[in-house]
Amino acid sequence: MPTVPPPCASRGILVQCRPGFEADASLELQAAARGARLDGQADTQPGSGFVVFTLDPPQARDDVRRRLDLSRLIFCRQGFHVVAVLDELPARDRLTPLRAAIAATGERVSALLAETPDTNDGKQQSGFLRRFVPLLEEALAADGLLRPDSPHLPRLHVFFEDAGRAWLGLSVASEGSAWPMGVPRLRMPKDAPSRSTLKLAEAILTLLTPDEQKTTLRPGLTAVDLGAAPGGWSWQLASRGLHVTAIDNGPLAASALATGLIEHRRADGFSWKPKKPVEWLVCDMVEQPSRIAPLIADWLATGRCRRSIFNLKLPMKRRHDEVERCRALIDHRLAAASIKYVLRIKHLYHDREEVTCYLARR
Repeated sequence: MPTVPPPCASRGILVQCRPGFEADASLELQAAARGARLDGQADTQPGSGFVVFTLDPPQARDDVRRRLDLSRLIFCRQGFHVVAVLDELPARDRLTPLRAAIAATGERVSALLAETPDTNDGKQQSGFLRRFVPLLEEALAADGLLRPDSPHLPRLHVFFEDAGRAWLGLSVASEGSAWPMGVPRLRMPKDAPSRSTLKLAEAILTLLTPDEQKTTLRPGLTAVDLGAAPGGWSWQLASRGLHVTAIDNGPLAASALATGLIEHRRADGFSWKPKKPVEWLVCDMVEQPSRIAPLIADWLATGRCRRSIFNLKLPMKRRHDEVERCRALIDHRLAAASIKYVLRIKHLYHDREEVTCYLARR
């Protein structure tokens, strides 16, 4: 007899990514599925902003979750387990069929994340979502399905591929971003030297746990910023009370120097070394990733820093392969020094043709 899928099984995994990175997200997702011994097929539509891996057959979500950790996917901004797909939603009443489909899952949820692809077509639905989400939340609360006071429950994703099609999915908080679509709600500080400060702010919130943020970004700790000009990353650290040595032959913005916590050294980022070890090394230099990865690993291996956040500028093609190449370079250097480490890599919302990495001694 055919296997009967368990209640509210995972029919597949949907990951959202930056448009143009679908092939990279698909390669990574398929590799993760093979490693987890999950059978299925990926559907990749260039420019769509998302990838779907359909499981064959559907499987229990908890089992899939144990075998495949969505939080480790680099090119995935947001991901969830697909439990239903609704087609041909009526334009005048999308609430009724969605409400019924959500009730049919038999799941109670802690939060509702209404999402669209990060495309021009997807952004046109933003006005609709602002009006629709409160209505859906009210309906789910009335049905006893939305329980914000129960964070242990899964989160419900309603992903509108377009006006007539919606994917329903579930995730736990540790699997994906706290922000719908993985798009952080960060405001540009008025005194920041450049918008790149938002990239480091997002990296801190995404790549570090709350406890790591509290213990490693305390006022009074020291940091080095390689390739600092005009000072957006240095300013971000200084705004948290860290003392920063900014290394760059170019000038720093006056607002960075005005913090009183940033010392500018005109020097080359590949050759300059601190006299004393520092807590943090950050680096956003525009350079080949195969040069940056071993540079950062060497700082950690020689004890010049305890932890680092840095960017790897990727080529236009074979981005996934380049990330894995850099991962191997880091592992080779730190293994030679017998150092155990933590490495987290993410293609952030504020990233373009790059990924942001967190590397620290374990």
